[in-house]
This record gives sequence, structure tokens and C-alpha cells, in this order.
Amino acid sequence: MLTFERHQAILVKLEEAKVVKLSDLVEATGASESTIRRDLTELESQKKLKRVHGGASLLTRRKDEPSLQEKSTKQSEEKQSLGRFSAELINDGDTVYIDAGSTTQAIVPFLKGKDIIVVTNGLNILNDLVAANTKTYVLGGYVKRGTRAFVGGGAFQTIQSYQFDRAFLGMNGVDVSVGYSTPDPEEAMIKQQAIERSTNAYVVVDHTKLGDVTFSKVADLGSAELITSDKAESELVEIIREQTNVQVVTQQ
Repeated sequence: MLTFERHQAILVKLEEAKVVKLSDLVEATGASESTIRRDLTELESQKKLKRVHGGASLLTRRKDEPSLQEKSTKQSEEKQSLGRFSAELINDGDTVYIDAGSTTQAIVPFLKGKDIIVVTNGLNILNDLVAANTKTYVLGGYVKRGTRAFVGGGAFQTIQSYQFDRAFLGMNGVDVSVGYSTPDPEEAMIKQQAIERSTNAYVVVDHTKLGDVTFSKVADLGSAELITSDKAESELVEIIREQTNVQVVTQQ
């Protein structure tokens, strides 16, 4: 195949599958791994795709936001490792904010037996916490259909009543220049308040969120520590470390 033919074949595969492995692209094009890697680098520079661990994914529009159901099916083992690590940072007596989302939800199973108070804006997380007999407060407000997050004026007013020892936040984008971002301005406001009201704030994301930018900026990278997995590109992690502390978790 000529270069432009390989590029077209790669983009067609991405349109079909949304995320493709390097090995699948090698098989589809008959090119070597090194050639496909160069192709992916070039296409990424043209903003036609995003390189991820072991392959590539389609770029998403900045206002696009997957539903909670869609999120929960992706990177599940990675999120479990991130949840376990995050829970180990929580001590008895802590007041903790856990943001809505599938990655932050993975923290809850590892909180069993901890003497803590949790505040959340996640309907899914609320259900898990109550089932685990954890003392829990929930923010009021409008419930988003897709992400099951409480947002809006009610949630904004309620969160201002609290102060947290630790806050764990999900995020759709982690970018060196822009910082932390999310598609929805209303969710961005709640995340901002959680960071401001926490002694220790952590953004917990799987490796696919690194390098992404979405519609609404939440905060600069230095406002919260980053927790991600060892599937993240090491070079990008080192660049982010120039602005904030990064905890890299080995997937178990």
C-alpha cells in the first residue's frame, strides 16, 4: 500500500471500531509495526486520531460526553486498579468527596470498613455507598440523564456547605496546556468547588484521558494531583509532572 492508502485504511478502521489495536492495523494493511507507528504519529499530528496504548482511537468532539453505561464498559480492569490505589489514600476520620463517574465509582468497593464520611454528586456512587453502609451525603440539584450526576444551582449551593480532607474527581480531558476539562460547564463548576474545598484533591483517570481537551476547563494541572495507570505514555506523564504530582498505578 502507498502511504495515503494506509492512512485511509486506518481511518476507515477507526470509523468502524472507534478504537483499534496496532496488531489489527498491521493485519489490515500488511505493513510493519514500525510503519504503522509512524502512520499513527503523522495522523495524530494532523488531528485525525489520538494515539493510545497499543493502538489509536477516534478524536471526540469537545462537547461529546459518553453515558455512564458507555464509560463503565471501558478500561474496567484499569479503573479497578486506580480505585484500589485511591482508596488506600483515605484514612479513618477523613471527610471525602467522590465525584460522579465510572472511574471514581471504582473507589467505593475498597472503602469497606473505613470510618469516613463521603459526599458525592453521583447517583450511581450514592447507591453503592448506601449499600456498603458508608455514612453518605449527596448534593442536590438536577440529575443528568447520561452521567447520573447531580449538577446545577442546587448542587452548587449544597457543596459550599462542606469542606473535605480529600476529593477524588473524574475528568474527560487532561492536557498540558489547558489543564483539566470536562464537556459540561455545569459539571465543571461542581468539580471546581470540590477542588477548592479540599485539602488534598486528586484527579483519577484512565490513560485514554491524557492529552484530551474538552469544552469546559475545570482547573490548571497544579490544582490537583493526578492518578493514572502505567498504560499512560511515559513521555507525556513526565511532562505533566513538571506541573503537578503524578501517581502512576500498576494495573493489577
